[in-house]
Amino acid sequence: MRWVLLAVVPKWLKAILALLLLPVCVGAAVATWRVMSLSGGADITWAPMAAGAACWLFIFLMLPKPMWLYVLGHELTHAVWTWLFGGRVRQMKVTSRGGHVLITRDNFLITLAPYFFPFYAVLVILGFLLGHWLGGWSDMWYRAGFHLLLGAAYAFHLTLTWYILQDRQPDITSQGWLFSVVIIFLGNTLVLLLGVPLLAGEIPVITALEWWRDETFGLLQQIEDSARHWLGRIRS
Repeated sequence: MRWVLLAVVPKWLKAILALLLLPVCVGAAVATWRVMSLSGGADITWAPMAAGAACWLFIFLMLPKPMWLYVLGHELTHAVWTWLFGGRVRQMKVTSRGGHVLITRDNFLITLAPYFFPFYAVLVILGFLLGHWLGGWSDMWYRAGFHLLLGAAYAFHLTLTWYILQDRQPDITSQGWLFSVVIIFLGNTLVLLLGVPLLAGEIPVITALEWWRDETFGLLQQIEDSARHWLGRIRS
């Protein structure tokens, strides 16, 4: 949750924007599927990531959920994105039942960032980059450990985000349900479109983004052609 004083964009306007972005969502989904299907290879990348995700799923299903840890990451994500947009954090409170952060600047990305930005997965990446730089972590076992922890951290993000979305979230209601769903979907898809090519090394990131563009434009062309066809039938 964020506390800030700002002018509110009407939810009906955000709903219209969300509808206009639906073809972009479909294009992103198709492009992500193409990237995932062509980025196989269960060596030291996907097998450890799957194992890490499976370990976390066992914890998620069988043990008490670490909600304080999740809320901490949630509120820190609000804070990080506030700093990225030039704002300041005045106050933060974290409990296992929820939290809030008082900030000086807000927008829809700052509000919705915790639902698509995998905070702890990013920490894992930064930690191993630092280890590689300072300690030369580059052999097979370090890479396997990195992917194991990354899989667990990303599964942590997905499962607990889904879990808290079962309840009413002020972040979501403040932006409107439809607009929030579209932005969260696009944010998570963009994470995969950037992350999977970098991890697998099979497809350049620019190619993945070009597929997203091409799939979106292709769908828009189909919509335009269908509209022209039906308008022609109506006029005739």
